[in-house]
Amino acid sequence: MKQSGRKVIITCAVTGAIHTPTMSDALPYKAEDIARQAIAAAEAGAAILHLHARNPVNGAVSIDPEHFMGFLPQIKDATDAVINLSTGGSLTNTVAERIAPAKRVSPEMTSLNMGSMNFSMHPLASKYQSWRFDWEHDYLANSDSYIFRNTFRDIAMVARELGEEENVKFEHECYDIGHLYNLKFCIDTGMFKPPVFIQFVLGILGGIGADLENLVFMKRTADKLFGDSYRWSVLGAGASQMDLATAAATLGGNVRVGLEDSLFISRGQLAESNAQQVTKIRRMLNEHGLEAASPAEAREMLGLKGRANTKF
Repeated sequence: MKQSGRKVIITCAVTGAIHTPTMSDALPYKAEDIARQAIAAAEAGAAILHLHARNPVNGAVSIDPEHFMGFLPQIKDATDAVINLSTGGSLTNTVAERIAPAKRVSPEMTSLNMGSMNFSMHPLASKYQSWRFDWEHDYLANSDSYIFRNTFRDIAMVARELGEEENVKFEHECYDIGHLYNLKFCIDTGMFKPPVFIQFVLGILGGIGADLENLVFMKRTADKLFGDSYRWSVLGAGASQMDLATAAATLGGNVRVGLEDSLFISRGQLAESNAQQVTKIRRMLNEHGLEAASPAEAREMLGLKGRANTKF
């Protein structure tokens, strides 16, 4: 239910693992550019920064902890935003390899994908005739063979090594209805303690479609499974980004934007930066009588351990 003045957490996903440098000059891959855009997104109103790393030489997806350390301290020094590290990263690496950066730096939050799935970007490979870097085409074209592995054993390992040992709070990424039931099973068996924070992920090829009806279905299912023991946000991939974010906010949820999820600011117009997307969704929230939560408010809402308890 829409409530005037209700605080909405804006997450900004700065670079991700789907888009490649050829697709947009605005997509950051050098450490200094990731830091600059993340800081600007926080200044524009993002309370949470969801961060992946890239190889600074060729823009390829990286899970090297040293690449994360190229920008994490600078972002922490310049902003109070919550740092949320990806544990998805590369689709071709093991979960143990994917969580190595988070184990090193012990952030306040990480993503945690709640099920294995097909995860493909291969249609993008045919949209460009030339590429800035040699790896880009094959990375995309071969993704029709990828399985994004997140078994129950994998999830349990992440819960143990990051949740129990590092007191990390999870953004439970759910790409389909079955992932909500996976999370319910994990809660029922004591792996996670409510309240939980769920990111509904709509529009990835291999997951649930980016339709308003699916968003409502995901929320209705989560209400049934978790009652009032959860908070939620929505990620709409591609052209659905702003529409689904606005719908989520008016339904009582939180929102995620950023160049990881969409390279555009409006139909056919590439975004100039992550901050431009944050500014737009913040304006749309204000037009609906909603306010962007501050990092301090987000920490309180999500029960985070605080930036003083990180290791970077």
